[in-house]
Amino acid sequence: MSRLWFSRRDDPDDPDSFARTLKPVLMEAIQDVLDELETVYDNISKSAKDHIHSDEIILTIGKSRTVEAFLKSAAHYRNFTVIVAESGPTYGGHDIAASLSSSGISTFLVPDSSIYALMSRVNKVILGAHTILANGGMYALSGSLLAANAAKAHSTPVVVCAGQFKLTPLWNLYHDYAALDFTDPSSVLGFEEGELVDKVDVISPYYDYVRPELVDVYITNDGDHPPASVYRLVKESYGDEVNDL
Repeated sequence: MSRLWFSRRDDPDDPDSFARTLKPVLMEAIQDVLDELETVYDNISKSAKDHIHSDEIILTIGKSRTVEAFLKSAAHYRNFTVIVAESGPTYGGHDIAASLSSSGISTFLVPDSSIYALMSRVNKVILGAHTILANGGMYALSGSLLAANAAKAHSTPVVVCAGQFKLTPLWNLYHDYAALDFTDPSSVLGFEEGELVDKVDVISPYYDYVRPELVDVYITNDGDHPPASVYRLVKESYGDEVNDL
């Protein structure tokens, strides 16, 4: 393959040779990604019974398909209780709470404001991730930072379930609100509030930046990894050309 690559690429009489050689390489790479996406939930869920034990109380926030599959897999082997924070203002927690409950898992839906008060009773926090950064931190659904900080205060382990395709070497860490994705502020403060709307700026970020020291372990489709080893996974995924880690 390497000889074919260089010989065709350097052929001045065949300008399309490079494109013809590149096409099967790209198709193979795309197929690898598709295969990973199809199996990511099953591969992550394989270790669920090793991380969740009988009679534990698990807290999660909002809706994550990966976390949902992880908890449902663990329910085949363990009896446990899940507390779902509703994750306002999108309230994705309502959907996952209904799904878990319909699967026979003891589930309680609570407002985000109850997270800290309930944390003393929680054995483990399980979160999903939008993006995992090379420094071991992550972006996750708004409210995840609140849950992670509450867990830190109570020495409660924080477990993050995410596929390795969510690894990224670079991200805008320097934005005031961590992420550039925002929800409609009217869901936080309605326009019917009158004069108050003109006097305040309402910022409703969709994602929180969760620092690496607030995460205990990442469970990926390639095993368990502490935040300190994420940079190695990023290098393996993106190659040696990624130097600014």
